[in-house]
Amino acid sequence: PLKDGGFVEVSTTRPETILGDTAVAVHPDDERYAHLIGKSALVPILNREIPVIADEYVDPEFGTGALKVTPGHDPNDYEIGKRHELAMINIMNKDATLNDAAGPYAGLDRFDARKQLWADMEAAGLVVRVEERAHQVGHCQRCNTIVEPLLSEQWWVKTKPLAEPSIEAVRNGDIQIIPQRFERTYFHWMENIRDWCISRQLWWGHRIPIWSASFTNENEATELVRQATALGGDDKIATKLQKDEQDDGTISFNVFVCLRDEESPLEAKAEALGMQRDPDVLDTWFSSALWPHSTLGWPQKTKELDYFYPTSTLCTSRDIITLWVARMVLMGLNNLNEIPFHEVFIHPTILDGNGERMSKSKGNGVDPIDIIDKFGPDSLRFGLARLATETQDVRMPVQYECPHCEKLIDQTKKNRVAATVVCPECKKTFATQWAESEADTAHPKGAVVSEKFETSRNFVNKLWNAARFVLMNLEGYQPQPIDVEKLPVEDRWLLSRLATVTAQVTEGTDQFKFAEVARILYDFAWDEFCSFYVEIAKPRLADDSQRAVTQNVIAHGLDTLLRLLHPTMPFVTESIWGYLGELAGERGLVPVAASPFVMTADWPIANKDHYDQRIERQFAEFQEVVGAIRRIRASQNIAPRETVPVSIRCSESSQTLLEPMKAYFDALAGADVIEFGPAAKAFDTDAPLALPLIDVDVHVDLEKFIDVEAELSRLEKLLGQL
Repeated sequence: PLKDGGFVEVSTTRPETILGDTAVAVHPDDERYAHLIGKSALVPILNREIPVIADEYVDPEFGTGALKVTPGHDPNDYEIGKRHELAMINIMNKDATLNDAAGPYAGLDRFDARKQLWADMEAAGLVVRVEERAHQVGHCQRCNTIVEPLLSEQWWVKTKPLAEPSIEAVRNGDIQIIPQRFERTYFHWMENIRDWCISRQLWWGHRIPIWSASFTNENEATELVRQATALGGDDKIATKLQKDEQDDGTISFNVFVCLRDEESPLEAKAEALGMQRDPDVLDTWFSSALWPHSTLGWPQKTKELDYFYPTSTLCTSRDIITLWVARMVLMGLNNLNEIPFHEVFIHPTILDGNGERMSKSKGNGVDPIDIIDKFGPDSLRFGLARLATETQDVRMPVQYECPHCEKLIDQTKKNRVAATVVCPECKKTFATQWAESEADTAHPKGAVVSEKFETSRNFVNKLWNAARFVLMNLEGYQPQPIDVEKLPVEDRWLLSRLATVTAQVTEGTDQFKFAEVARILYDFAWDEFCSFYVEIAKPRLADDSQRAVTQNVIAHGLDTLLRLLHPTMPFVTESIWGYLGELAGERGLVPVAASPFVMTADWPIANKDHYDQRIERQFAEFQEVVGAIRRIRASQNIAPRETVPVSIRCSESSQTLLEPMKAYFDALAGADVIEFGPAAKAFDTDAPLALPLIDVDVHVDLEKFIDVEAELSRLEKLLGQL
């Protein structure tokens, strides 16, 4: 009701909060209510006079366009209340019963008060209508109780003075956020920073190191401040005397004492003076914000703090840029006048196959231990590196592994929360992480994994097998000086590729491009070192005249590859490194220090003297052609022992690159290349394959490998079916 007669309609989903209303708000441009702005309304039943105010927060299109304002029990209303200096009335106790401010409803439970107030309003003719409405209601995560916003006294940090130097630290490049686009998140939060509530009413956490006492006599309070200050110097204790006016008009004098060192003799002395410690604990993010320096002995000046602060790089997720990253910068600059780190790498978030965040409560997360048990720790680590792109989050399909037949079964929103699952392959039942009953837990448990790591496991096996071959052929190895210019072309190619890959991996690692680094290493190790160089080296290792040089080059290649792979595949590389050290303790066409462990070995250096772009191009074209011949052989099911005639049509420049590789075509593709160049002809029984990227056509003669008449008949039948 309005004070001067009439009514203004408002709506609410929490009728009991009407008792704490201190205004009715309308939009300043809403002509329906323009004549009411500045007038007074009455709180139903209580008849407390409240103003009608204009505020742009109100949505004229929502509901009636008039908003009841309850600053004490709604965060949005609280902001309106601050803007208009409204009274902040708290009608609720912490046990969700109503207090004396609720008038005749004091002592009632909030929901009982809701029913009683609504009945009283209906009796008074103040209810217009009741509507069903879907809306979000906050619930406690632990007990699912509906939570109520209410006013309370808390400890706050004034953050605006801390924000300016923190903004400048990123803007001037002292701190780099990678990828750079996440700087926008950092700047937006810092530039719109609000005071930080750092106290929590919890049992677990760092207890706030503040003691206090309250007096009605100012002289007594002043004397306590003097006594408390005398307990220690300014570097050990801080005191504050605060004058507060109570609701009943009386004045209280509150003394606050903050001790720098907890559990010191000062604590007992403060309590002996009649002060009590604050029962609240610090916000966990406040404690976490101190982590970069508090773990190193701060506030004492320790050698660890001097050596390790600031650190180089922080790796974290985008969802805690403001919660943690920004606050570490705030605290570091305030407490030590120095940034806590130089680089912040924001990694992608791993989602399940449906694009949802992995969650223990949802049951859609993979267990790293299950991944390790099935694929190995290096497969997990390298697989994640391959997925860590700079762009989007990663979708990782999640599967159950049947413990009976090892079939992978895709998780669905239904079976991911089931206690048991029936395998569609073997029809047997297995338990999941949700199994609790005796009957369910009697079944063997299925692991939760992802097939994404299968490729990485195959790669680990490929590396292990190639390294095993190299190690088996290092018998009699002797380090010796080598003239690179006199090496065979395949050795100079390997050295050039090692130099190129080392430079690419080093640059990619420095720039946190882990997916690109993993791709480069995968392609080089699998397609070039294992599938090409090792195969080319096999006959040379069996030739006594070439064995020594080949051993030195291949040992150097494996050495460099292990160093480059170690950050993403630490276990298998460390194992191979140990064996390599036993057989070839001294190695290195590039001078690098020896080390008993690859994890302590120097990072490889790209030797500029080994770069040879012509040889790299030569082998790149050679690899393309070999791959084409292999694909043709596979499509025609030609046995590996058979040699196929090949003709390669190419430009004269490509001919000069490919013709010297004639002997290698036989070793790597089982191919007898009859003709190279622009005039190279196709065969009558030809299997052609074009390679447009290098402008080469590959022709394989199938005369000896197919029945021409039968093939023609088969093709004619297919043609007739079209």
